[in-house]
Amino acid sequence: MDLRNLTIRKAHELLISKKISSFELTSAYLDRIKNIDPIINSYLTINKDQALLEAKKADDRIAKGAKITPLTGVPYSLKDCFSTKNIRTTCGSKFLEHYQPGFNATVVNKLESHGAILLGKQNMDEFGMGSSCENSAFVNTRNPWDLERVPGGSSGGSAAGLSACLSAFAIGEDTGGSIRMPAGFCNLVGLKPTYGRVSRYGHIALVSSFDCVGPLTRDVYDCALVMEHISGKDPLDGTSLSDPIPSYTRSIGSSVKGLRVGIPKEYFELGMDEGVENSIRDAIEVFKNIGMEIVDITLPNTQSALPVYYLILFAEASANLARFDGIRFGRSTRKNVNNVMEMIVQSRSDGFGEEVKRRIMLGTYVLSSGYYDEYYLQAQKVRSLIINDFQSAFENCDLILAPINPSKAFKIGEKIKDPLQMYLSDIFVVSTNPAGIPSLALPCGFDDGMPVGMQLIGNRLSEELLFQVGYSYQMVTDWHKREPLL
Repeated sequence: MDLRNLTIRKAHELLISKKISSFELTSAYLDRIKNIDPIINSYLTINKDQALLEAKKADDRIAKGAKITPLTGVPYSLKDCFSTKNIRTTCGSKFLEHYQPGFNATVVNKLESHGAILLGKQNMDEFGMGSSCENSAFVNTRNPWDLERVPGGSSGGSAAGLSACLSAFAIGEDTGGSIRMPAGFCNLVGLKPTYGRVSRYGHIALVSSFDCVGPLTRDVYDCALVMEHISGKDPLDGTSLSDPIPSYTRSIGSSVKGLRVGIPKEYFELGMDEGVENSIRDAIEVFKNIGMEIVDITLPNTQSALPVYYLILFAEASANLARFDGIRFGRSTRKNVNNVMEMIVQSRSDGFGEEVKRRIMLGTYVLSSGYYDEYYLQAQKVRSLIINDFQSAFENCDLILAPINPSKAFKIGEKIKDPLQMYLSDIFVVSTNPAGIPSLALPCGFDDGMPVGMQLIGNRLSEELLFQVGYSYQMVTDWHKREPLL
């Protein structure tokens, strides 16, 4: 039996029927990681011994029939920005190369309580700063669909590993498309939830007012399943929401006839490669054919979203990374320094990569005296306009369909020397983070052999609707079932 490309739902069926064991499934993934990952470079740390131990525990739970959930015994992978007790947590940075936290992130504890098996930690752009996974301090992760192309960022390792069948699902984090862009480039489903829907406790923060924890999966059902198990109020995260968690999987399969899909004209005016635009327009026709109403909408402040996003990102990232000083934890340079200030400066200079330094400097600048009002405060005001745009749009539609990327995955090295071009790659995905609303990435076609993704954007706490519509789309298409040939 081929165990490498099972959905969570199928793996659960095989586990509870005892046709396979969690130990067998986990071993199969670990073997594939050993054989395939040297080509992909998706993992930074493998949790082999602990994973096999936890798999045996899961098999015992299944045998006894106690505390079984759909995730029990199912192996998953984790973006390396989440704290894991006694397991290396680098955030893709030399600064934290040898850091081992003394606690787990809440999302890790939740998955552990449900019996999921952590296979390891995956590569990312350093501290989440990047759109291609090329800003990692360790390795370049390659796209399984074309090893000369990027997997997207910053959750590139998580997406590439899942696409290469190196785990059953992955947990990523989305600050400005960091789940959705890699999902689009690697033919996966990925969710950026409503801000606060999933606890951020134990996540190493990039932009505290944007960061969202979410799943990457092979299909919409699995995505809904994972969200049921990781969502909810957390007393350790004051920004987490106390709203009840619906049974996302229960509503899947409900009729979508009559629902209104908004098409924002601004997204099509900004420009896409022909192959990407054709795939998006084909998806619109699919929604028409399953009985949904297509309506034109406008999001007038779309072009302001990118500068607003980056100005706030620079500012909050600069503040969040101030604690990395080489004194309390992380890399410390103590040779050839004369005082504490020199030590801090040298530790940060040695530990941070070029993109991180660039964003720290820009963030410090926009927060500095004389420029705070002109840049940061102005960006927060325009952020309110972006939020209002979405609220007005949702008066005329139930959800919004938009592209994820203006092009298919680009070549490794193509944009890394031009930060502005790299930032422009995010143009379709950054609006939802300042607005705090959910967005579901779905495969919707191919352009010259490379995956194309779309996103369904919903109003606050509308994940249930997004899963319902996304599942209906996948019932009549098969893009998500295609796999790369490795």
